[in-house]
Amino acid sequence: MKVIHKILIANRGEIAVRVIRTARKMEIKTVAIYSQIDADSLHVTEADEAWCIGEAELSDTYLNIPGIIDIARKSGCDAIHPGYGFLAENPLFVDACTEAGICFIGPDSRAMRIMGNKIAAREFVKQTHIPITEGVTGTKEELVKNAHLIGFPVLLKAAAGGGGKGMRVVYDERELAEAIESTARQAKAYFGDATVYIEKFIEEPRHIEIQILGDNYGNVVHLFERECSIQRRYQKIIEESPSATLTAEVRKKMGEAAVAIGKAIGYNNAGTIEFLVDRNLNFYFLEMNTRIQVEHPVTEMVTGIDIVEEQIHIAAGNKLRLKQEKIVQHGHAIECRIYAEDPANNFQPSPGNMTFYREPGIPGIRIDTGISAKTGMNSSFDPMISKLVVWGKDRNQARQLMLESLREYIIHGIKTNISYLSELLQSAAFMSNAITTRFCDTHSEALITSIEIARKQVPFYLPIIGYLLFSVSRNNAKDKHTGRNPDIWKQIGYWRDLMNIRLQFEEESFSVHIPGYNDNHYSFIISGKRYEVTLLPGSGHQIGFILDKHNYTAWISCDKDNQAFVSILGHLFQLKRFDFLSESVPAAMDHIGTISNHVTSPMPGKVIKINVTNGESVKKGQTLLIIEAMKMENRIVSPRDAVVRIINVMENDRVESSTALVEFEDLKI
Repeated sequence: MKVIHKILIANRGEIAVRVIRTARKMEIKTVAIYSQIDADSLHVTEADEAWCIGEAELSDTYLNIPGIIDIARKSGCDAIHPGYGFLAENPLFVDACTEAGICFIGPDSRAMRIMGNKIAAREFVKQTHIPITEGVTGTKEELVKNAHLIGFPVLLKAAAGGGGKGMRVVYDERELAEAIESTARQAKAYFGDATVYIEKFIEEPRHIEIQILGDNYGNVVHLFERECSIQRRYQKIIEESPSATLTAEVRKKMGEAAVAIGKAIGYNNAGTIEFLVDRNLNFYFLEMNTRIQVEHPVTEMVTGIDIVEEQIHIAAGNKLRLKQEKIVQHGHAIECRIYAEDPANNFQPSPGNMTFYREPGIPGIRIDTGISAKTGMNSSFDPMISKLVVWGKDRNQARQLMLESLREYIIHGIKTNISYLSELLQSAAFMSNAITTRFCDTHSEALITSIEIARKQVPFYLPIIGYLLFSVSRNNAKDKHTGRNPDIWKQIGYWRDLMNIRLQFEEESFSVHIPGYNDNHYSFIISGKRYEVTLLPGSGHQIGFILDKHNYTAWISCDKDNQAFVSILGHLFQLKRFDFLSESVPAAMDHIGTISNHVTSPMPGKVIKINVTNGESVKKGQTLLIIEAMKMENRIVSPRDAVVRIINVMENDRVESSTALVEFEDLKI
């Protein structure tokens, strides 16, 4: 058997860590590359070697083909694994590896060139007589002119796109020209190719894909399907295998169709054939991803096949060792993508530092991640924190285990979609498999409302008590050893006899009276009601207590400015004590108010377009500029009717949270 000895992973984050894990199992050495802003990432410490490739710009780091090849040579690598994203589907990278005598762990550049361009892929698949949706190609003017031939709504897609990027549904012909411009700009930024085309948008579609593996000897097999219909902005967020939608007959036909496409193009590594399936279970070729997929773990969980191991085995020049008749599905697997985003605020990205990160400790689950608590979420990259994958004997058992795992997944300091995923999995539509790719568009508002209702049903005194128990007990111990963050009541000397603490809980202010405590028994008077609480043994960020004969567990953390985060009963709350001395004056004044004569950036990012000029009159809700953060375009709108006094940034500028972008003056009447 031919073997590979040392692999450079031309990627970052969880996929880099995942490749390292399999390489270690195969006793293959690994080399990580990283940008300076990624120095604390998990893949850097997990690899046998780590080489810094540049500062921050993607063109200088993870998209730097000459730099990556140079490091591979210097570190003695005989192979490169591209992961997904970045250069994974770039035929020029494949050619560069070949010229350097380095094995590329992926398909050849011919298959990548054909299937990597969605227009070319559609033309190729037409020859196999596998159904595809209607489409329109051409220049921007030709697209606008001919879109009506297939009828609205239509789906705009980047020809070189992938991963849900560069896609947009257009319902009204009047919006088409602007949508083409926006999609082309996004396509150019992400894929280096501004070409877009139009595809007929199928109402109520399912997105179901087939995993295939091929070798260099003409052998191709499929590893069955993944249901990927739960998507937000065309980005998959929940995947499962097997699909509860397909009949055995349709499953067999789709598998055969995927293998036929793979054989027709001579495919020679791991790839995915994606299909749209309508309400009558008719399926249509959508695209092919010539790389490993983000959601590949659900296939691994039900087949027991390590897809990365097979990739390496095939790339080394070996024959495919899997036989179609031997590949079977066992049980049911579900994957949830954990994102740093705020569902209640239109899923706006939430980059920043975490104050606490705790993964669920349930046996048998799988968590693929590239971060730790100290890593933080950088605005330059995708907002995915991790992939949480579970397996059960059937779909309902897997769903229940996923819900339990999500309840135990605690992340503080940034917003996440954990509550949203949990609520989605409990929805009647998901449980009955009444889902389409439009599920999030039609259900998100109701899901978010339901989350907020459930959150408000948590008695306000529970997170307050949990936080105060943590604050008083931990800070008492901390003061003895470090003297940090002194409590004003301790400083003046009589806090044990009479303590009043002012704090802000969510949007309300409270004054909590603590008559005293004895060993592990505490008394709290909140809003005139007395609560007798027994503190249970705990450590670190965990606090357990008994109140009214009920046991509660809370997880608490604080940032450097004493903003506290409390997780209890499956919900996250924010608090702040006003009697703690903050480390920064601006943070201590955050509760006072905001200035209304300027617009600030809601997150770190890059200014990619400015739509207004100095002196221009603007209306409330008008788009002022667009900031790219975590691979998303975020429109910054005017909060009121006003005149733009000055624009403080330029296109391509990088901005931080709270950077003043645009300053206003009042309209002259």
